[in-house]
Amino acid sequence: MAGNSGQELKIPQHVAIILDGNGRWAKAKGLPRNMGHVEGAKNVEVICEEAYRMGIQYLTVYAFSTENWNRPKDEVDALMKLLRNYMKTCLKTAEKNRMCVRVLGEKSRLDQDIRVRIQELEDATKNNDGLHFQIAINYGGRDEIVRAVRQMGLDIRRGALDPQEISEQLLSDYLDTHGIPEPDLLIRTCNEQRISNFLLWQLAYTEFYFTPVAWPDFDKKELVKAVEAYNQRDRRYGKISEEEV
Repeated sequence: MAGNSGQELKIPQHVAIILDGNGRWAKAKGLPRNMGHVEGAKNVEVICEEAYRMGIQYLTVYAFSTENWNRPKDEVDALMKLLRNYMKTCLKTAEKNRMCVRVLGEKSRLDQDIRVRIQELEDATKNNDGLHFQIAINYGGRDEIVRAVRQMGLDIRRGALDPQEISEQLLSDYLDTHGIPEPDLLIRTCNEQRISNFLLWQLAYTEFYFTPVAWPDFDKKELVKAVEAYNQRDRRYGKISEEEV
């Protein structure tokens, strides 16, 4: 694929996005914060399609963190209502685009009807061969690691796991993202420059890209710009560059 400059681009296999700025986008337009979340949800659908057309194979978005429960109750309630509606929309989109959908995070705190819809969505799309789309809901990187370690502890206690067998790969297999390649590129919108407890284990060698553009305004052109910036990076994984040899 050619970038905005016309040069051929190397497309990252896995892109993760922190969807930031919905509320600020709405406030700047004199709209209720919840309208920003509605427009943000619509844009997820758009970027899923654009990402797959570009050749991105895995897309992971940070939709609702474990810390987001601390927001005002009316906003949390509105987000949960939006999530319910999005599950229906996502199923239709997945059927059309053969998208394989997986939800990351601690699901037990979510209402029963939402958990049922998540299971239905995952079951209905698990064999699809299009974009692999991961949605992080009630997700926190620290929480994910704690849950993984707890499960490992239980497996050790019942004799199913030898502590001497524990390795980085084994721990990865206990995480929500098991079987998914680590992100090549992390994008965060709306000019915030932190990872906010997102994919703490998985981002070890990921390239970061920060943009001032709020999520509802993040379009195909902005996605291409992020991939162009990724193409300028020298991913060494702890090694030295050829120029330093």
